[in-house]
Amino acid sequence: MKACLMLAAFNAALLPLLYYAHQWLIDAQGRFIVTDFANVWAAGKLALDGQPALAWDWDIHKQVQETMLGQDHVGDYTWHYPPPFLFVAMISAHFSYACGLVGFAAVSFLPYAAMMRTVVGQRFGLVVAAAFPVVLANTMNGQNGFLTAALLGGTLVLMPTRPILSGICLGLLSYKPQYGLLFPLALIAASQWATFSAAAVTTVTLALLSWIAFGTESWQAFFQWMPMFSQASFTEGRATFYKLQSVFGLVRTLGGDEQLAWTFQWMMSGAVLVGVVRLWRGRADYALKAAALAAGTLLLTPYLFLYDMMVLAIPVGFLLRLGLAKGFRRGELASLAGAMLLFIAFPLFEFPLGLASTLIVAALIARRVLEPSGKEGLSAAPIATAS
Repeated sequence: MKACLMLAAFNAALLPLLYYAHQWLIDAQGRFIVTDFANVWAAGKLALDGQPALAWDWDIHKQVQETMLGQDHVGDYTWHYPPPFLFVAMISAHFSYACGLVGFAAVSFLPYAAMMRTVVGQRFGLVVAAAFPVVLANTMNGQNGFLTAALLGGTLVLMPTRPILSGICLGLLSYKPQYGLLFPLALIAASQWATFSAAAVTTVTLALLSWIAFGTESWQAFFQWMPMFSQASFTEGRATFYKLQSVFGLVRTLGGDEQLAWTFQWMMSGAVLVGVVRLWRGRADYALKAAALAAGTLLLTPYLFLYDMMVLAIPVGFLLRLGLAKGFRRGELASLAGAMLLFIAFPLFEFPLGLASTLIVAALIARRVLEPSGKEGLSAAPIATAS
């Protein structure tokens, strides 16, 4: 566990060092260093100005970014979220670029850390939360990985004891539509109707509120934009394919065409769907079910960037919970360390190493699931009541 303490200290120390070295937030000329947060900031500004639908107009959106930043920048930081996420963007737009970025990262880290403490089942979970290698990348880019992990993990830890609140967390996660297939199927398989219903009501309520606040035009712009986004991401690879931490991204990185990439992605998705649904229909330990659902969510979607990999902290936390309670399996800690090292190595290679990390964690979960009955030993006590 000393490795987790070292990684947490490394993440905490590197951010101020990067700032004073002009590698984060402000460069040596005193200009803002443009990151993904620019798209949230500019979309929020457009919404505040009464023009929310223009957030999906890539040219206008970039012009707003450059006007607000006071400088031109290379690359496209496009807005690609459904209208409800404009509520979050509007809050960020009330602050300066640097304050908004740091504030969003800091505020969203708190529920993520609390969730990880509950998943691991002890205060050590806070260290695990801070040590996860993607923490640094997510913070530097002002991305929503902490919020996504907090809501997805909150759904899982609250389900056994507070199913309605669990469903609300899942409904709030609807700003990530690519996560909207596996969870409903798992809930149906496990007859978790309270969580399913609460998630559906929350999603519809958010959609209705955003329609009232931002108008029909915003939803029309979102749906009109989706084919262009698909073309740019999956056909043209504007964001470069190696940044997609999925089977689709792997095939495209290796030179495969789009049809081949989709074939392998659908094969992976089908296997994940069958495996997770069967697991949730069975009597396996809840911690394993939750870990498998979180890892499976990552394997199911083709659209997955490094900051989205914050979700992998959840199955890692559940595996640590199991290991701390009843002992780690041979090679388990070494495998987890290897998966984390792949994240650290990612900046050095133009390759979707995050996919390999997910597959390692998924394999560790599968090994525990397939162990002979009675060997696992951890009861399915309510996760949310862990000390």
